[in-house]
Amino acid sequence: MSTKLFDLSGRIALVTGASRGIGEATARLLAGQGAHVVIASRKQEELDKVAASIAAAGGQATAIAAHQGESAALKHLMGEISARFGRLDILVNNAATNPYFGHIADTDMGMVDKTLQVNIKGYFELSALASKLMKQGGGGAIVNIASINGVKPGTMQGIYSISKAAVINMTLAFAKECGPWKVRVNAVLPGLTDTKFASALTKNEQLLKGVLPQIPLGRMAQPAEIAPAVLYLCSDAASYVTGTTLTVDGGFLAGGI
Repeated sequence: MSTKLFDLSGRIALVTGASRGIGEATARLLAGQGAHVVIASRKQEELDKVAASIAAAGGQATAIAAHQGESAALKHLMGEISARFGRLDILVNNAATNPYFGHIADTDMGMVDKTLQVNIKGYFELSALASKLMKQGGGGAIVNIASINGVKPGTMQGIYSISKAAVINMTLAFAKECGPWKVRVNAVLPGLTDTKFASALTKNEQLLKGVLPQIPLGRMAQPAEIAPAVLYLCSDAASYVTGTTLTVDGGFLAGGI
């Protein structure tokens, strides 16, 4: 087997939600494998720091602020990528929101709208725009960051779990229809990961005592442990893989010990 299966030299990769957490770890890993990484999130200042750090490590990164929940921002982002690079080889849909933690019946409809706008519509629109640009370049790879909550709803995380279930089905739909364009579409399903995004769980000792025993490996993941799954799915190592989900959850869905 070639040792260059994970080499991304010469490829343009877009990673959303890349100012921290799984997105940042993924951007750093892809850049380390030779990709020129376009990193996006809401705040330019935070992105600039990550881009500078990637460059200092010998990688290539371009920071473009864009809100995943705003259609105009996504169109601008893709327009900038097209104008600057003329192509896009990899999209990692990672930016997401989870503004409500509580009983599903008490969910404010404003929270529902916000969650669906960012986690579903944002992923959908960016995938549609990216797949068309990839088609022009001869193909590419899209990796959606879903969640194990899309398979087994998390307690007090109803609307977020519903949105991630939609992302899983969206992955299948895009894979089916974009395959003829040589665009592969897959999803990674992280389990509990130590990020600011998941702090409602990771910083609550009482909740952790209930969750950790359900994870056979007995601990939460670090963002850098999720990123290699993304690298695999957007690399030549996965050249015949599309329409699949790769679970990275320490065995949670398999059932606790």
